[in-house]
Amino acid sequence: MELHNLTNTPGARTRRKRVGRGCGSGMGKTSTRGHKGQAARKGHKQKLGFEGGQMPLVRRLPKRGFNNAAFNAKALGVNLSDLEKKFEAGAEITVESLAKAGFSDNKRPKVKILGSGELTKKFTVKVPCSAAAKAKIEAVGGTVA
Repeated sequence: MELHNLTNTPGARTRRKRVGRGCGSGMGKTSTRGHKGQAARKGHKQKLGFEGGQMPLVRRLPKRGFNNAAFNAKALGVNLSDLEKKFEAGAEITVESLAKAGFSDNKRPKVKILGSGELTKKFTVKVPCSAAAKAKIEAVGGTVA
């Protein structure tokens, strides 16, 4: 490939439609706006989905189903390796202490401790844990309530 071989892909550069420039252009007289009426006037903008007064498609179709997204809050996963870095030995780990350490926020109040990483410190955990995390915490001598 060299500079003299470079071309645009077909359709990448289209010319601007110049309306109202005489009958010979094919877009003179009414300038592609049709005859009279609201749509022919300047400043006219239709509402999104407006179909000329006909019942819009969105309103013609029936409402169906239920979306559980607002109620189905996923738990925020916190790994054991993260706890090892942020907390001292013997610390009590609660939802509030995790929020203070910067792990969770008000948008995701559910938290779950996951078993990824190694643990050397004892913790008292008062947050839901996975089975692997519980086993690792108890193996070091910590407790899960």
